[in-house]
Formats: sequence, structure tokens, C-alpha cells
Amino acid sequence: MVWILGICLFLFPLVFSTVTTESFVLPKQMLLGATVMVGMLLFCAKMIAEGKIRLRRTPFDLVLIAFTVIVFLSAMLSLNRADALTAFIPLLFSILLFFLLVNFTKDSNQFSFVLTSYLLGTAVLALFATLSYFKIYVLPFALTKNPDFTSLGALYDQALYLIFALPIAWYLARPNVAHLKEKSSRQKGIFTVSLVLVLVGLFFSLYQVISSKSQADQLVLLPFQTGFQTALASISQDTGRVFQGFLFGSGYGTYISDFTRFKPVSFNLDQNLWFITFFRSSSFALELLTTTGVLGIAAFVVLIVKALRVVNKASKRSPLVLSVVFAIIASFILPFSYNIVALFFIVLGLFSSYCGLFDHADFFDVELDLVAFKKGLIETTEGDGRGRKSNKFLPVTLFLIVLLFCAVVGFFSVRYVMADMLFQKSLISASQNKGVDTYNYEVNAIQLFPYRDGFYRIYSQTNLALANSIAAAQTPNSQIPAKTQQTVYTLIQQAINAGRSATTIAPLTSFNWENLSSIYRSLIGFGQNADTFAVAAEQQAIVLDQNNPQVYINLGGIYYQLAQWDNAQRQFQLAINLKNDYANAHYNLGHSLEAKGDLQGALAEYQTVQSLVQNNPQNLAKINVEIKAVEDRLGIGQKPQASGGSNAQQPPLGISQPSNQLPPQKPPVKLPQ
Repeated sequence: MVWILGICLFLFPLVFSTVTTESFVLPKQMLLGATVMVGMLLFCAKMIAEGKIRLRRTPFDLVLIAFTVIVFLSAMLSLNRADALTAFIPLLFSILLFFLLVNFTKDSNQFSFVLTSYLLGTAVLALFATLSYFKIYVLPFALTKNPDFTSLGALYDQALYLIFALPIAWYLARPNVAHLKEKSSRQKGIFTVSLVLVLVGLFFSLYQVISSKSQADQLVLLPFQTGFQTALASISQDTGRVFQGFLFGSGYGTYISDFTRFKPVSFNLDQNLWFITFFRSSSFALELLTTTGVLGIAAFVVLIVKALRVVNKASKRSPLVLSVVFAIIASFILPFSYNIVALFFIVLGLFSSYCGLFDHADFFDVELDLVAFKKGLIETTEGDGRGRKSNKFLPVTLFLIVLLFCAVVGFFSVRYVMADMLFQKSLISASQNKGVDTYNYEVNAIQLFPYRDGFYRIYSQTNLALANSIAAAQTPNSQIPAKTQQTVYTLIQQAINAGRSATTIAPLTSFNWENLSSIYRSLIGFGQNADTFAVAAEQQAIVLDQNNPQVYINLGGIYYQLAQWDNAQRQFQLAINLKNDYANAHYNLGHSLEAKGDLQGALAEYQTVQSLVQNNPQNLAKINVEIKAVEDRLGIGQKPQASGGSNAQQPPLGISQPSNQLPPQKPPVKLPQ
């Protein structure tokens, strides 16, 4: 098993895939999941062979178990339960890996092998980072042909990974290492090279993070003030579940819904961030407070306190002290992706394994055995239990429990991965304009794993696009064949059902309601009551993202499409109230005023737009033409353009409208309720 652990730690930072929708996280989760399940079964088999259950006791065990239970309860109590459980299972794999490291690396040789494997994997990661920076591409995949490529998926994650490993690399490269076996000259050379690679890779990673000019590669962090305000609001203002939210949060892994629901209005003042939806909080600790509540963050803080106590005791001996300290500090000041969360527990597991080599007061083996009921059900005995009579009942029982766990979790995990791979095929087919293949892959993916709201969102739009394509291909004013008509109706019904399924699986995700509204909006004039359904769905999106000006523009766009100018004007004005320098909000308001016949009001809005887009030539040219047209209608001359301009990032100007619009039907088709 030590070999399996070593291989896992070596491969963890390196594995990625081109056949999954997420190339850099899911493959690592698959690796950890397989390692953990195999390790647990081998551990149970070993216990059965020995006739006893012997565990390595550490100061972190009880608090980690408590933390795991709290996170699980937060997921089960979440309104976005499927999303929360999907995030919890990989976290569980990371925590279980901690226990496997502690229980399988009990002597210096085992620990040396596992630690060396971890370091060599990090060194290879650093080597690839350095080669990519100099545009030396050794991997035959298209996504690797990029100077910013990293197998961790983000340069920020890569930098953190290398920072955590740097103290270990330095320690192993030292001439004499206590508590580890004597190093050969070859090992000394490997460790020295690893240290150099980690240092060089870290330098280039940090340089790229700091100097990147690409918006996609820039490090974008949620301001601490916003993260803190969101966390406090999440645990105190969650309507209908205040007490539950206070204790357990909104559900682990569902931060995106908390951000959209509870971000403050002041967030719109940040010109560089206001349009970004954050999936993670300002730090891992704040994210835990938001999603797992007071109990979750309390358990994590207790874990940190225990870790610091052990660090203080082992500060002169352990090669992982600085790594643990870096991980603790980072958890309170930086956000963690899944890769870094897993690394946190890996480092903690390695640290505990090392401490177990010499600290037998806090790290020791205990043996579990059955005793008479008058003494309790299970007895815990310190030491190796030599001379005690073996009893295979407990080991066999443990094996059956672990086997059941692996069977259930493995079943759903395999289906999750297979569905993800099918969905990746659908995305590739969509990029190649293969509509039928896209549709079939999405259907098969949803049948395999019907618990991902993102699948349903994309599937609903695929159905809508196919229906629109078929309807648009018909000759105008001609009778649509009955078979074709039925196909269009079926696709529309599937689009609506899929959109509704997404809102059922994740009712707190505003994207799902916006998607459902866009489906109904595309059916205005085609289906009965489509306008009412579109408005209702967009209003729910506003409830879940009430400080986002864009959702008000979307609702105003629906009213504009229905020629309800006053309602449209009201929504566009609300968007302006939330963000006064949002050019597109003023632009849409100007068009609603122009449609009402208020040309003076429209001109004032267009001139405001003109002053806001001075630094955007394309938008400026467009609004100048429209100002000229209104001024001609009013019979006035063009006034000088305002100087200066807003520094805000302004998207292209445009009236809010549906991405698809099916041709009107008379009478309108009855839509599914």
C-alpha cells in the first residue's frame, strides 16, 4: 500500500485529462478516490489477517471526524443538495487520504519513500512550469502548447503547491537528515536537483502570476471586505433557515449561490470586479464560514490550534513544520481550489506520519476489541496488542462497512465520471456543429448521472437551438408538416423540462432561473403564457442575485420585447440605481424612452452613455450615430462630445434580447405547465 500512496502523491500534481469537461480537477479527484478506496480495502484485509483492528492515534483524529460530519450535514441540509454532496465526496477522499498516510507510513523507510514521491512529483511539476515558460512543449496535447500551461489548471495553484513543497525540498537536500535512513550519493543528487527545480519553477510561477497581461490568467481575488460581508449575511440572513444557516451554512461547495445572494451593493463600485461571479470566497476559512456555518469554521479552527501545538512541539525536528505553517496561514488569507484543499490534508498527513516516528506520547497505536457490555462495547488499548487473543469479528465488520461505502460511493463516482466524459464529447460535437451528436451525448450523460444542474442547463439550450433551427428552415407562410411540427414541439417541451429540472436540482443558483427565463423568452409569440413564465423566472433570478444590475436589464428586456415601455423603463432605472456608470443600463433606458416618444429623455440617456464610453471606440461610434438620429428628429444640432470618460469596463452596447426567437404561432402552442 505504501507504493500506491507514493505513486498517488507523485502523480497528483501532474495528472490532467482532455476527455473530461474539467481537465485539471476531476482527474485528480479520480486518482484520490481510487487510491483511497483501494487503500481502505487493503487496510481492512490487513486487519482481518491480523485478527485485530490497530489504528494510529493522532491529535487530529477526533476533530477531523467532527469536521467531516459537520461538512456532511451542511451538504445534506443544503437546498442545493446535489451540488453540495458532489463537492463533499472529493473532500472526504482528501481527509481519508490523511488517515491512510498516518496508518501506512509508520517507519522511517516508508515515510522516506512517500515523502520523496511527493517531492519528486512537485519537482516534475516545476520542471514542466519552467519548460512551458520558455515555450518548450514536451507534451503532445493542444492545451499544453501555452506558456501559462500548468497541470494544476491555474498558475496561482501551481505557485501555492511549490511554496508548500519548498521547505521539504530544502530539508531533504541538506547533507544530514535526522530520523530518515542514510542517503546515498544518488539520492543526495536527486534531492538537490529537486530543490533547484522547485525554486526555479516557483520563481517563474510567481512572475507569471504577477505580470500576466491576459485577463484569463490574471489572479483575481474577491476583496476581503466583500468576502466577510457575504459570510456574515449567509449565516444570519438566510430567509426561512436562519438557525440552520447559522450552524451549518448554505452547504459545502455552494459558495456561488451565497455570493450572488448576499454580495453587497458596494461591490458594484469596483470597476474591475463587479461583473465577475466568484465561485470561491476571499479565503478558505471565510468560505468554510459561509458554506458550513459556525460549526464548520469552529471545527477547522480547533484543527488549526491542534496543528500549531504539534508544530511548536516538533519545530526542531520535522521537515514539514514550515509547510504546515504556510498551509495554515494561506487558509486564512487566500482562497483554496480543490487541488489546494487536498494538498492541505496531504501535508498534514505527511506531518503527522513524521511526528509518529518519534513522538509516541501524542502519536501511538491503539487496538480495538470487543468487551463485555458491562464494560462497554468496544475497548481501546494502547500499544501493539501482542499476546492478546485475536478476534476477527470487528475486522470483518469493518471490512463489510468499508466495502458497502466503496460500493455506493464508487457506483455514483463512476457514473459521475462516465457522464462527464460523455458531456465533454457533446461539447466537442457542438463546436463542430454536429447537432444530433451533441443532443445524443447530452441525453446519455444525463441518464447516467441526473444530478448536475449544469448538464440540464446546456441540454435545455441544445433542445431550444435545434427547435429554432428546424422552425427557421421552413418556408415562410407555408404549412409546416405535421411530423416536423411535432419534432419542434417535442424539442421545446424537452427544453422547458430540462430548464425546470436545473432549478429543481439547484434552486438557489440564479443562473438556472436566468436560463429558464431565456427559454420562455424565446417562446414569446410561439407558446401560450410564455411571457408570463419568462417574467416569473427572471424575477426569481433577481431574488437570488438582487444586487446584480444585469438581471434587471434582462427583465427590462422582456418588458421591452412585449412593448411594455413603463415596466421596461422601471427595470432599467433599477439597474442604473445599482450601478450608475453602467453604460448599457443607460443605453437600454434610452431606447425604452425613445420607444415611448420621450426623445428628450432618450437623448439625455444617450449622452450619458457617450460620456461613459469615451475610451471604447466601437461603443462610442455606435452611440454617436444614435445621438445624431435623435437630434435630427428633434431638429437640433450635434453638441460637442463630452471629454474624459469612465474607466469602467463597458461591455458592447445592445438592447437586451433573447439569443433565440422561435417564429410566432397563431394560435400560440400550449406549453407544458
